[in-house]
Amino acid sequence: MKSLTKFLTLILFLNLMGLYTAQSQSKTSFTKYVNTFIGTAPLTDPKILGYELPQGWRSWAGLTFPGSSLPNAMVQLSPITEFGSGAGYEYEDDTIYGFAHTNKGHWNLCNIPILPLSNPNGKFGSKFSHKNESAAPGFYQVYLDDYQVNVRLTSTLRCGFHEYTYKNSTDRQILFSMGKANSGVNTWNIEQVGTSAIQGFQGGENIYFYATVNGKIEKLDQIDVGKRSGYAIVHLADGSNGPVELKIGLSFVSVANAKENLAKEIGNKTFTQIRHEATEKWEALLSNIQVKGGTEKQKQMLYSCLYRSFLWPALRSDVNGEFKDAKHNVVKGNFNYYTEPSLWDTYRNKDVLLGLITPKVTLDVIKSMKDVGDKTGFIPTFFHGDHGASSIAGAYLRGIDDFDIKGTYQILLRNANVDGGARPFVKEYIEKGYISDPDVKNPHVETKAKAGVSKTLEYAYDDYSLAQIAKKLGDSSNYHILMARSKNYKNMFDLGTRFMRGRLENGEWIKPFNPQYPYYEYMYREANAWQVSFYAPHDMKGLIELYGGAKGFESKLDSLFTLPWNPKYIARNVETMIGQYCQGNQPDHEAPFAYTFIGKPEKSQKIIDKILNELYGIGHDGLALSGMDDAGEMSAWYVFSSLGLYPFSATDPSYIVTAPLFDEVKWKTSTGKVLTITRPGKGRAITNIKVNGKANNGYFISHDLFKNGGKVEIGTK
Repeated sequence: MKSLTKFLTLILFLNLMGLYTAQSQSKTSFTKYVNTFIGTAPLTDPKILGYELPQGWRSWAGLTFPGSSLPNAMVQLSPITEFGSGAGYEYEDDTIYGFAHTNKGHWNLCNIPILPLSNPNGKFGSKFSHKNESAAPGFYQVYLDDYQVNVRLTSTLRCGFHEYTYKNSTDRQILFSMGKANSGVNTWNIEQVGTSAIQGFQGGENIYFYATVNGKIEKLDQIDVGKRSGYAIVHLADGSNGPVELKIGLSFVSVANAKENLAKEIGNKTFTQIRHEATEKWEALLSNIQVKGGTEKQKQMLYSCLYRSFLWPALRSDVNGEFKDAKHNVVKGNFNYYTEPSLWDTYRNKDVLLGLITPKVTLDVIKSMKDVGDKTGFIPTFFHGDHGASSIAGAYLRGIDDFDIKGTYQILLRNANVDGGARPFVKEYIEKGYISDPDVKNPHVETKAKAGVSKTLEYAYDDYSLAQIAKKLGDSSNYHILMARSKNYKNMFDLGTRFMRGRLENGEWIKPFNPQYPYYEYMYREANAWQVSFYAPHDMKGLIELYGGAKGFESKLDSLFTLPWNPKYIARNVETMIGQYCQGNQPDHEAPFAYTFIGKPEKSQKIIDKILNELYGIGHDGLALSGMDDAGEMSAWYVFSSLGLYPFSATDPSYIVTAPLFDEVKWKTSTGKVLTITRPGKGRAITNIKVNGKANNGYFISHDLFKNGGKVEIGTK
């Protein structure tokens, strides 16, 4: 018992020294506010969810990971407590099964899980306590109770750095769970190279690795119980009492590239050096936004959300510029190749935030999407809609234009017009001005159909987005065609019920019609009629007219936020309700701002404040979110809304003004200028807006303030 106490004391000392060293080398002015565990805890409160969780359900809230990553990196090195869960880590769990090297929070990735073992006795997985666990941007630490091993992790763009301090200096092992990954493994291999290195491949996501240890490998055992459950165990030679260091390089191209990535990014650097570099990179990014005022929790939420907004898309090209393209050919590019953005989720605000703070990443993401388009004929979409049009148009109109805009535009035109490509049912959409749904008897929450209402509304916005590129390029013919199509959302509006409502192929309204019922993809995508009926971000004036003007629109909008949710309507992806409004999923995330368009911004502010203060950092430990973070969209919503600006129509280079949570915001722009936002009063209802000392006309400000810098003063009462 005394030896264990001494060992734990040593571990605590080492952790404190590591923390002291990192802080002494880096001014942790902003990373200190980041809590990487936010979003990992379950959301269980039925008053927030809108319903009682069915037995055995875990709500789809948060689904974030607490591990080590750099901004938009290839490697996200994080603990796994449950394979097949959203991000592999669930805060209520008590056992860790490995430390995987890729993540997103979408039930995929979690590749190359590694776990240090000591006298395992055939048991793979160790109990742990949150009391002996800590994390920060670019760092994660945990003590594995069953193996008596302290684990510290840090990472670079393409590499992971593991440090294991074993209590026992004999029978030290390292488990590679080669048959495990969230997205499934169809094949794998692993082999020892020389005395202290191993290399291999995991099929499914098709990822290669090359790893070294700072000691001798005695032997490598492979146990292949079917490719999906096989594993390998590295047995380390006895004799060394110091920490075991495992350095691993990843590549989506080859083992050789993984080895080169490791040599270039880590080489002979120490754990402390790599961790310090990670802290510095996050400090540099987070310092672009600096605030005064607000509570400590509000600062924690701001910087934690800002942090999570920059974990996806993920890098896929190696240090030598090589990547595998959409046709699985190895290509050498002159830009960083990234995964496609999580467009259905992130086009609304996250992709805008990415461009404002890291325009070079956004530029390379667009080039990556164009490369996919060159190889497949279509710009990639994600899940639903064709929102690459909005993300690319928004970046282009904000001045990110150092790419082949004409070539990209031509592919986006194919997306918008060619049947069987990026837009399902686009032929019907063009011919009829809407997409119908079949006559489904007894539809339920898992009904699969055409989601005709959601598709029509989203395609209309995508057409508007593409029209803005056409306009800037002088293509007047396509501009007029696309702008006419952007009004197609009106074809889904049923004047009789005052909802966006599904139609049959013959044009008749679908019956029976229950606007409160949430469907998976029948009429609506992961939503009900209430949640999509306020979506026309490009034409709010036209939408308000459909409701008979401002009074009718206000009345309907009031009902959205006050009509109680039916607790019997349970859909795992529609949760966290304010009336019929759902903050836990994206389809209605613009709705809280809609009162502004009828001159009632104070009503918008009440809803926005309720969301900011009551639906982020909630639950017993303050670690739950009100819905899936969805690759940073939920986080970016908080960042913009808490700072007093929101890209209501992400395509347009302007921002709707709300009351910031903070007294002063200094936003360092990509041009090196500073945009200062102040709220001198303590109230929450906006009375006036001044831009550079002059009264602002309306509630929108121009993106020019991000180009040139300036001052926005928001008067409140």
